[in-house]
Amino acid sequence: MPDIRILERRTLSEHHGKLESISVEKTQNGETQTIERVVFNRPPAATILLYDQERKTVILTKQFRLPVYLDNNQQLLEACAGLLDEGELPEHAIVREVEEETGYRISEIEKIAEGYSSPSSFTEYVHFFVGRYTPDMRIAQGGGLKEEGEYIDVLEYTAEEIRHKLRTNEIKDVKTILLLQHALLNNLI
Repeated sequence: MPDIRILERRTLSEHHGKLESISVEKTQNGETQTIERVVFNRPPAATILLYDQERKTVILTKQFRLPVYLDNNQQLLEACAGLLDEGELPEHAIVREVEEETGYRISEIEKIAEGYSSPSSFTEYVHFFVGRYTPDMRIAQGGGLKEEGEYIDVLEYTAEEIRHKLRTNEIKDVKTILLLQHALLNNLI
């Protein structure tokens, strides 16, 4: 582990998280370097792939994401996801998010992984889940919270459609790719 000394920490923005410019002095193997990085401090998040093993289907969402729009004017197919409220357990957060975004009330979830979403610049730590759903678990339309600017399409795909979308690179969200590969490798769909 290198010896790290923080030289300067400047807040650039506090909109939807804290964006900081941080200068550090790093000494490793007798060599000292000064580096500056921009770090976006984000709360922990949770994501889940809803699957129906019997019907071999999954639920994905589609919504406007400004960075993706600016990069290529597209919308992403994504697994349901959201940020944890302060002090909230990931398991509680993801069940809440599923109901808000998809309209499904689920109870069976399994944690399959956790890790940093983009460790070179984000502090966001993501908890990955899979959860069973059936059509009769849908209690509302879903679509997200309008007061948060969410207008989410809820889409159901078969395992074969998912395989095709993965082969043709139609799914570009990394957390969703990870969850779908887990589902396919473990015969969940």
